[in-house]
Amino acid sequence: MSGHREKNRPTDDDADLAEVAQVFDPFEADLIKNFLESHGILCLVRGQTVPFVYHVTVAGPVDFKVLVPQKDREKAEELLAGLPSPDDDEGPEKPG
Repeated sequence: MSGHREKNRPTDDDADLAEVAQVFDPFEADLIKNFLESHGILCLVRGQTVPFVYHVTVAGPVDFKVLVPQKDREKAEELLAGLPSPDDDEGPEKPG
């Protein structure tokens, strides 16, 4: 189906996309994308998979950008700001 566009997905030709996150790990990009989509925000991840296999390229690590429609940018940034960072001690209680 060459003319089929998946509903609920922004496309590369969407002119009003805003970057809300930039990471160097495809798994982290996918987690962010799934988190935002679970809150009703459509996402698109742009990047390359070469660093996943080789971890570096001749030009250095390649980034993955999480993009959302401009109209959802503020909501997406608020949601992402509320996430604990990997360095935070938040999480399940550790046994004593």
